[in-house]
Amino acid sequence: MFHWGKNKKTLELLEVVPPISGKMVELKEVPDPAFAQGHMGAGAAIEPVEGKVYAPFDGKIALLMDKSKHAVIVEHKSGAQVLIHIGIDTVSLKGNGFKAHVKTGAKVKQGQLLLEFDMDMIQAAGLSLLSPVIVPDGLESVDRVEPHVGQEANGHSGLLITVHLKS
Repeated sequence: MFHWGKNKKTLELLEVVPPISGKMVELKEVPDPAFAQGHMGAGAAIEPVEGKVYAPFDGKIALLMDKSKHAVIVEHKSGAQVLIHIGIDTVSLKGNGFKAHVKTGAKVKQGQLLLEFDMDMIQAAGLSLLSPVIVPDGLESVDRVEPHVGQEANGHSGLLITVHLKS
């Protein structure tokens, strides 16, 4: 969302659409204290109904966990970043059941397919599918993070997180 300043346009809000289809819930529901207690950053989580991850906004892939493919960080032009972490303890699968469609450094458009994951394989391994989507702590461009939870994310539309940017 752009707002016009006196002589130039400034980006004040970054609206993050849900990158995964499913129920949007509070981070405190994630069965991992680092995420649930906000130690990694603020945001929300999604209980997936489909094993696909889409770009939540236009930007670039700041980091794809190459070996495990269980997490990706997407960076906005403002410098704000969003970590999409598929499931809990899924790094232990060492990439089995995950397929990446992008690499670190790639430019992406909102709605572009980033990753696929095998929900049945993750559950068969006894792991939670609940997927945190957070804005990591310590980003200079971020003022505050406002999660929107309690509804279903259908496809990659709607609003999961509003990031209030510093001007």
